[in-house]
Amino acid sequence: MLTYLIAGIITFVFTTILTIAGVGAAFILIPVFLALGIPLLTAMSTALLLNSVAMIFASISYAREKLIVFKTALPILIVAAALSPLGARTAEHLSRNVLLWLFVGFLVFAGSMMLFYKAKEREIEANSKKMVGYGVGVGSVAGYLGGLLGVGGGNFIVPVLVWLGFNPKKASATTAFIVIFSSLAGFLGHAALGNIQVPLLALCAIGSIAGALLGAYLLKKKLSGTQIKIVIGIILYLIAAKMIWDLLKLFS
Repeated sequence: MLTYLIAGIITFVFTTILTIAGVGAAFILIPVFLALGIPLLTAMSTALLLNSVAMIFASISYAREKLIVFKTALPILIVAAALSPLGARTAEHLSRNVLLWLFVGFLVFAGSMMLFYKAKEREIEANSKKMVGYGVGVGSVAGYLGGLLGVGGGNFIVPVLVWLGFNPKKASATTAFIVIFSSLAGFLGHAALGNIQVPLLALCAIGSIAGALLGAYLLKKKLSGTQIKIVIGIILYLIAAKMIWDLLKLFS
């Protein structure tokens, strides 16, 4: 039970931070759960379900503030779901390690852009066709590359939306809404294979919900667009660092 309590506290901390960036915490929770001695399949299915739970609560909070750009989010969801299998099929014919190194390069580039490049915000929402077009374009990239690399598309979506001129708060909130469905799809894929441990899920769900609500509050009320970009940039760097560590372990 102590292990589950520690897992719940860690879930709260990471979910709070990552909710601000609009990405789920599964990528960091899975190795943490493994370090605590939780079986791999259980760790994966639990972390993905927690992603969906956290982003549901965050998205409810964001929707009340009208931060989610649904006209862009829905095309991203539909197109990404359609193209993800194509990316997965392509991956069968390419070196996964090479692809992951390329993705690391993208993360470092995107993180640097978030930290050092000042994108000019535009009045995008007044043009419905443009918003839908952006959604189709971003969804195509996120879905295909997500399937190709086997990673969450949210890592692509947030920086690309900011580059396109979206307000950083709306970019994070819109991505959080999308993560609900992408994580749920991943959970359903693992649920049949991994046993959910109810005490672990219950304690982590409490931490996940509390973290999501706190992260959403910080994004809405306490952080400026520039500060959110800094948070996103740092998180992209951290994701890249974790992937580099995992790749280097393959050679050790």
